[in-house]
Amino acid sequence: MSEAQTFRVMALHALAYCERLFYLEEVEEIRVPDERVWAGRTLHQELDEPGEIVDLTMESVALGVRGRVDALRCRDGSLFPVEHKRGRAKKGPSGPEPWESDRLQALAYALLLAEHAGRSVTEARIRYHQDNVTVRVPVTESATAEVAGAVQRARALCSSPNRPPVTPEERRCVRCSLAPVCLPEETRVAEAAEETGGREGEERGALRLFPADAERRSLHVVTPGAKVGRTGTCLRVTEPEGHTQDVGAREVSDLVVHGHAQVTTQALRLCAEEGIPVHYVTTTGAPIGYFAASPAGVQRRIRQYRALSEDTVALPLARRLVLAKVENELRHVLRASRKDEGLRVRVSPRLEEIRKALRGAARATNRGELMGHEGVAAKAYFASIAELVDPAADPAMRPDGRSRRPPTDRFNALISFGYGMLYRDVLSAVLQVGLDPAFGLLHEPRSSAFPLALDLMELFRTPVVDVAVLGAVNRRTFDPQSDFTITGPQVWLSETGRKKLIEVHERRKHEEYRHTALGYSLSFARHMELEVRLLEKEWSGEAGLFAMMRIR
Repeated sequence: MSEAQTFRVMALHALAYCERLFYLEEVEEIRVPDERVWAGRTLHQELDEPGEIVDLTMESVALGVRGRVDALRCRDGSLFPVEHKRGRAKKGPSGPEPWESDRLQALAYALLLAEHAGRSVTEARIRYHQDNVTVRVPVTESATAEVAGAVQRARALCSSPNRPPVTPEERRCVRCSLAPVCLPEETRVAEAAEETGGREGEERGALRLFPADAERRSLHVVTPGAKVGRTGTCLRVTEPEGHTQDVGAREVSDLVVHGHAQVTTQALRLCAEEGIPVHYVTTTGAPIGYFAASPAGVQRRIRQYRALSEDTVALPLARRLVLAKVENELRHVLRASRKDEGLRVRVSPRLEEIRKALRGAARATNRGELMGHEGVAAKAYFASIAELVDPAADPAMRPDGRSRRPPTDRFNALISFGYGMLYRDVLSAVLQVGLDPAFGLLHEPRSSAFPLALDLMELFRTPVVDVAVLGAVNRRTFDPQSDFTITGPQVWLSETGRKKLIEVHERRKHEEYRHTALGYSLSFARHMELEVRLLEKEWSGEAGLFAMMRIR
């Protein structure tokens, strides 16, 4: 970073609060405003106290800082900045005191004001509105050195590709808006498990510091000839017959365009502004491509490239990925057959094949062996799925193993389309975290699909798609005639079938499930984001929790 460049005063506030918070916000450019951030902004907008000059922006190359002070006051010929805080002051032995991060922020503004006004500034003040108290911060001779030291530390962090460690002060994480990105509690669980051989980690659990489910939802455009445009801050979907639907951009996690629908340039611009990826898929659910805003945070990708270029890092992660997938397949069949002794007898040979593949994958020494054992387990697993379909269901809905590209029966048509939607969900999570989807740890680049998204899909095929499709088939959700289109040996979903499966998939995606290792419940949509972030931790010095989730 150039010596002529300056830091935001708020960045120094974050630095004093937590160096990791500073790094995520200023270096990796990740900012997640929560309700406390919005409340603080609202407070500043409502400020209208007599005798105050508000909203003054200042910058100093010499100091290395810039910022917009909340307010300025002049009393008895003295000029001083005033910072407004919605919360409470720190309780000191002699009464209210400023928090260290607030104090550094106030000193920086005082030094900026002194340089800007060309006069001495002897103090700054911090107004804590929840306590209704004002705390004075003297500007002593050491203030310049204190701010300069913070700027120097900030420059050092900016020159490093590695995130600082999680703060040891756990209470600070509870109120941090970036806890869902930082995952401090998850790091502490992994560290406790490593120190105690897993015992304390399992007992400790993790405090969930982010919402259990995503607030936004996927917007699917299925009707042929539909058009997605923009009206204000909404996406407007217009169908060929003229019916329109407006959806607020901040309600949409991603836009999925199936088949021959259109998206206007204005709508794409809105999606880029709001961080909404646009996925283009065929009518059979196969990925065509995606549109997304330019990614930030090159440090994340540098760490990813360095780690996954090393077999000593990539191979153990790939092994854990395959073990998680195969074990979930085994557990699914065991759970679905547990109440029917006859069914359990029929699937028992397949269960033994899956167990054998699981043992083989645990000993695999290269990716080829891993993929071989995974393939053996998948073949036995799909042979078992046919036995799990309710005998009272239409025989046309019963699969005959696994067929793809193209599917040759109705069940496989559902599974293939569901996997296509899952791929898009996982890709969205990868893009949200800021990793490169083209650089994976198990799959090779052989098609338009990205290897890393294909890798992470393995964790969710069984719990998200297979369980949901099997349940829907057993509940007679799909009509074997109207919901499918048959062309020779090929079977596809009709438009009504696609809409039904999209509804089934989206409902399943937002069901909550308890994480095996962390002990808290999240929707599967949030689990996908969590696994991407846990994967990133594996090469960021905080390993141990990736691919640990199992279905019960």
